[in-house]
Amino acid sequence: MKKFLAILLALCLVLAVVPCAFAADQTIYVLGPTPDHGWTAQAGAYAQAKCEEITAAGEYKATYIPASSGEEQVDQINTIIANGDAAIVVMMALDDSAQAGQEALYAEGIPFISFDRIIEATEKYAALNYSGNNWQCGAGIAYWLQQNGMAPGDTVVVLYGDNGTVCSRRQEGFEQFLRGEIKYEDLNKGEFETTEKWEQADIDNIFNGYTVVCNWSADGAYGYMEQKLEEIVAKAKDNGNKLYIYSMDDEMTFGVLNYINAGASDALKADLEAMDVYISAIGGMQELYDVMNGKDAEKAAIADKYFDNMMSVYFSPKMMQTVIDMGVDYVKGNWDYEVGSGSYEPVFIVDASNAGEVEGFTGH
Repeated sequence: MKKFLAILLALCLVLAVVPCAFAADQTIYVLGPTPDHGWTAQAGAYAQAKCEEITAAGEYKATYIPASSGEEQVDQINTIIANGDAAIVVMMALDDSAQAGQEALYAEGIPFISFDRIIEATEKYAALNYSGNNWQCGAGIAYWLQQNGMAPGDTVVVLYGDNGTVCSRRQEGFEQFLRGEIKYEDLNKGEFETTEKWEQADIDNIFNGYTVVCNWSADGAYGYMEQKLEEIVAKAKDNGNKLYIYSMDDEMTFGVLNYINAGASDALKADLEAMDVYISAIGGMQELYDVMNGKDAEKAAIADKYFDNMMSVYFSPKMMQTVIDMGVDYVKGNWDYEVGSGSYEPVFIVDASNAGEVEGFTGH
């Protein structure tokens, strides 16, 4: 009997070849953020709702466990391992400290799907690495900024969410597009390539210049604008009177807008109004769509006054429900992915032309 169990455990370690049969007393565990605000709040809310829906249907039990840090998620994983009832773990790692938890899952032969934040050290162990296509988010913004006149040497601000793979891949896609290595593939409008191939030195000037990590926060972007926008605008005035803002999140774009409205001096506002200013975002926040489509008349008037154009690449937290469904597919045996492989949802640009047609999430 012991020999049989050892063979069964060895087979289960081969995660992507034959998913182990789901027992009635096993649980699909889903780990993610504590709902607070913005994208992560909605991801957590969608996850909770999906787990309740699965459990209510009666075929499987699904449990959502929220956390506020990667270290907390490691503790949660240790508890899951001790419970001994995990069929699979679907995990949105909150930071790279969650790596130890994913390593523990692998060591115990418990399959996991990594969602959104992909930890490079453990992605090879995941049954699947799933997210929106972050490289294409970066390529889409590079394409859009270039279409709005961005050229080598222009003044560009980069607002990062954090130092993880989400933003590093968004930077990689931005660079790859400008170097002519990849096209921007818009889900709705087709493929686009750079109209001018950039030298690496010109790209480096962007990412070695006005860059900051905002922790996915409107307040973080507001604080940076408060410290730096006057200096940035002065440089842009002397550099063709153009300013491009590569913001990697809707919340941070709101932070810029909020500062211009509430914190900028009259002189600074006048300079911004007189120059060409283009700002991006990434997410799916309905409040930002309402600025672009004019439903939020007050904020739309501010944006129209100080931004020549704005956009957001669609990247919805509803993907959290999609990846949980993939976890269900895994335990059902409906699985064609190899261990360590990735799957990435396509993206598209939302701007004034289509913001009224796209359903976003609320929670700013």
